[in-house]
Amino acid sequence: MTPRRLFYLYLIILLIPQLDVCVTERMVGIGKVVLILLPLAFYWLFLLAFKKPSKAFLWAFPFAFLGAFQIVLGYLYGHGVIGVDMWLTLTTTSPNEAGEMLTQIYPSVVAVCIIYLPTLIYAISHVKREEPYNPKFLRKMRQGGWAMLAVALIPTAMALGNKDYHFMDDFFPVNVCYNFKLALDRAKLSAKYVDRVKDFRFGVTESDSDTIPEVVLMVVGETSRATNWSIFGYGRETTPRLAQTPNLLIFTDCMSQSNTTHKSVPIILTAATAEDFDVLYESKGILAAADEAGWATAFLSNEPRNHSFNDFLGEQAREVRFQRDSLHGSPHDNLLVPLFKDALRRHTGERFFMVIHTYGAHPTYSDRYTREEAFFQPDKIIKSSKDTRDVLINAYDNAIRMTDGLLADFIAALDSTGRPAAMLYVSDHGEDIFDDHRNMYMHASPYPSYYQLHVPLLCWTSDAYKALHGERVALMAGRQGDPLQTDCVYPTLLSLMGIQCRNNQSTLSLADKNYRKKTRRSYLNDHNKTMRLEQMLDAEDIEVMKQRGMFVQE
Repeated sequence: MTPRRLFYLYLIILLIPQLDVCVTERMVGIGKVVLILLPLAFYWLFLLAFKKPSKAFLWAFPFAFLGAFQIVLGYLYGHGVIGVDMWLTLTTTSPNEAGEMLTQIYPSVVAVCIIYLPTLIYAISHVKREEPYNPKFLRKMRQGGWAMLAVALIPTAMALGNKDYHFMDDFFPVNVCYNFKLALDRAKLSAKYVDRVKDFRFGVTESDSDTIPEVVLMVVGETSRATNWSIFGYGRETTPRLAQTPNLLIFTDCMSQSNTTHKSVPIILTAATAEDFDVLYESKGILAAADEAGWATAFLSNEPRNHSFNDFLGEQAREVRFQRDSLHGSPHDNLLVPLFKDALRRHTGERFFMVIHTYGAHPTYSDRYTREEAFFQPDKIIKSSKDTRDVLINAYDNAIRMTDGLLADFIAALDSTGRPAAMLYVSDHGEDIFDDHRNMYMHASPYPSYYQLHVPLLCWTSDAYKALHGERVALMAGRQGDPLQTDCVYPTLLSLMGIQCRNNQSTLSLADKNYRKKTRRSYLNDHNKTMRLEQMLDAEDIEVMKQRGMFVQE
């Protein structure tokens, strides 16, 4: 292939993601002009900065890599560039999880391989024996490139003067590189967390009597959306056992403050909220608070270790067990039941608080339950697409039924002790499963949807707990229809254990008389900025919330 043809081929390859982002992203019109013209001039001149086009393309391949990543992201979410949370998700996702995900979105992976791999292989194999540019062609094209750059600077200046245009957010691939830098900054904060908080104390001033061996269990779900739970109004019977469970409180209008596990779980287990997330970096979590108050504490996880805050917060318990340290692959959540029962037996005579982090309905859904639990059929997932949605929903609903049985088993184990006991369950976030014309799939998208944020929140209390703390249970019962978010979990747990400390956040606790109903809900965006929830959602999401009778701030 001649150098002239290679120049145009490489230029087109590098511009493909610009065209993709131009079509999918929300920005002012002049911003889209800049998105095409400025990179066109830059790539044009860059490919001419070397005597051989293949050598130039190899030096420019980092941009091609970002473009490939962006195309896959577009397939998943429809819009949004590679954000801070996506970079962090890559570092906190195990190889097994990544493999499961890639097998489900292979059409986009195949498309990326077809576009980029042959071009890369050709460039590598021909770079040494390739003919250089013709000097006349090179001189003429460079003149054209500089002229193109001069023209591109005009709309660029106009865009920078527009209050609705933000260069670091709207210009690809600069925005992606900026997000990568922010991700590195956050990773550094995480790496220093354990040393930073080693001397942190909650300053517990009050706690329930240590003569009564109460039990409080916190179960953190994974990727479970409320819209597919039958006790939340779903048409299929996905929660048959919980539907028959006495003393169960169902909170129908709870939204997660983040659609990413590495932020949503810390919001659940610490005083961090969408309004004040930085408190996470300076304080410990609920397990450390319970330990300081004199409770025996334990953490049990079916998630893989990923050196994130989820690990750090769990390791603040006296007893810590990650199921996958001893079991390979993706063990089912039902293996957690005998471990929980054993923990109950070992802590019979003392106040005991335990956090269990499940794997829930995490993709691949059909791997989350046994074949005997495959209630809805067919459920064997070959690929994930709009055309296979019925199969995906069958598998996802089976995973919800598995969670239903798991929670019912936990409750039965607690009830059998006869002790004052309470269990709180909430999922970290939900999931998109090609639910409407946007064709969004999975979670952690730069722009969330209703399906990623509406999560099930449940509380069960034993008869003995109700007899001992009837006021707390009554307060919670009266708040089942209130607009809530996952920032209510940490203070509610403190109330359930009767712990008073510096950061109680009693106005958020469902079991506290100082509770205040939310008049505004917040979301923690990709740059960790507090956003009004409705600002982050599309009109389709707002309409679904209204149809379900949920709170929407107009």
